[in-house]
Amino acid sequence: MQTRPEILDLRQRLLTWYDREGRSLPWRVRPEDREAGVVADPYAIWLSEIMLQQTTVPHATPYWHRFLALWPGVENLAAAPREDVMREWAGLGYYARARNLHACAQAVTTEHAGQFPDTLKGLLALPGIGEYTANAILAAAFNVPASVVDGNVERVITRFYRVQVPLPKSKPEIKRLAAEIACPERSCDYAQAIMDLGATICTPKSPDCDACPWSQGCQARAEGDVLRYPLKDRKKPKPVRRGIAWLVRHDGKVWLRTRADQGLLGGMREVPSTPWADAEPEWQPPFDSDWTARGEVKHVFTHFELKLSVQEAAPPAGWTPASGDWVDETALDREALPSVMRKVLATRLGVSR
Repeated sequence: MQTRPEILDLRQRLLTWYDREGRSLPWRVRPEDREAGVVADPYAIWLSEIMLQQTTVPHATPYWHRFLALWPGVENLAAAPREDVMREWAGLGYYARARNLHACAQAVTTEHAGQFPDTLKGLLALPGIGEYTANAILAAAFNVPASVVDGNVERVITRFYRVQVPLPKSKPEIKRLAAEIACPERSCDYAQAIMDLGATICTPKSPDCDACPWSQGCQARAEGDVLRYPLKDRKKPKPVRRGIAWLVRHDGKVWLRTRADQGLLGGMREVPSTPWADAEPEWQPPFDSDWTARGEVKHVFTHFELKLSVQEAAPPAGWTPASGDWVDETALDREALPSVMRKVLATRLGVSR
């Protein structure tokens, strides 16, 4: 079926803009790079895509460099102890990504001889790779025709076509419209270009319409209501959960344990706490003592806000924790501690990442 002229025009305008204005990112192979003989590295691209889920480019980039320095190939990452991977991931959030990252590296190494699949079906069969990530890898690593739709692309498409159905109900329509424009001949460049357009020009609050290669034809700009899009269903207030973190310190060491693999922050290290629940937590400390309140830590997760009361005490003579272990306070920065637990420790120890 012949592509409509207006679609060909949109592709050409976007790619011309990208060739001139697109970002240079360390994992990205731009047109001039290919001309110089640079070949895309599927491992580096996969790593960047996993890290960039729910994370900004400036925040993720140092992690990407560190992971490549530690584990330059997928086989190296697969052979690494998972606790090392979790420790290096600490601070990126959404820790199931780190567990899946390690599992995916092992699957690629053992099931695909260290080579990432270059088909949608093959990529979707790997741990932690969903539709968006699979299409992004296909386009960026293999230049296979694919339509990549992330939050940036959703914003561009809903504004250009002035989509009247709120997200998330409009996702199927957005994917259809985005796929219609996607360029099969320059899939790699097109995927990077439309994401760059949303990230640098068609931004959420301050879009630079005068610099946009798609300003001509953008329905939201024509109507003067660009900032109205994308429409979204009204968010419900996040529920608040509460708990008590038991900060136990002894002889320059602090009590930590590893969370179960299943559930939130699975496999990460933690300051032991009560269950996190909607009701006020019951006072059930690990031992009787004169516990000292060290303040309250607040942390926002995707689906709820957490308020942890931090209580500190030294253990009685001869007390041994039923689970977990003692960690030297000078070595806490090397532990796989999620941000909320670093906040807990910071109430007394100033631990950060």
